[in-house]
Amino acid sequence: MTDPLIDRGRDALDSAHVPYSEYRVGAALRTADGSVFVGCNIENANYSNSLHAEEVAVAEAVKTGHTEFERLAVTSAARDGVTPCGMCRQTLAEFAGDDLEIVCDRGERVDTYTLGELLPNTISQGTLDAASQQGADR
Repeated sequence: MTDPLIDRGRDALDSAHVPYSEYRVGAALRTADGSVFVGCNIENANYSNSLHAEEVAVAEAVKTGHTEFERLAVTSAARDGVTPCGMCRQTLAEFAGDDLEIVCDRGERVDTYTLGELLPNTISQGTLDAASQQGADR
């Protein structure tokens, strides 16, 4: 039996727009109230304008008022255990704590991490406030 959140991410793979890399990624994000939002990667010829599956799932959740997340599943068509990139990790940190569970699809099994493991010492409102206060104290 597979993880239901991984299954939702796998379902999103079919919607990926990947004409350049042909590397399909899907993500499923469960919010604190149990709602699930999915995303897929959407490539652009200018790679820096491409959207990552995790970002799309976060955007779907936030645009409907959900800002508390408890679990994220990430998958690729290759089932290679892909993890969120650094940019996506920082985006997740905007809304979730270090304890956000992230499960990564390896086909017959999953690798499980916390956001804190993948992104220690994140930039947060607290670190920005501390830096601002430090500058004011000079």
